[in-house]
Amino acid sequence: MGDDFVTLTESQKRARRSRSVAIALALFAMVIIFYAATIAKFGHGFLDRAM
Repeated sequence: MGDDFVTLTESQKRARRSRSVAIALALFAMVIIFYAATIAKFGHGFLDRAM
């Protein structure tokens, strides 16, 4: 087995970073949406529960 590594060009590195940022923002948005939906469903009492 040889060392078959791919060297990315600068434009490919920028594209990869852009995709990573877009995925991170999408995941963050989903977390916020789920959090808001939980608050809407259970009300503010959800935050006041004892653990």
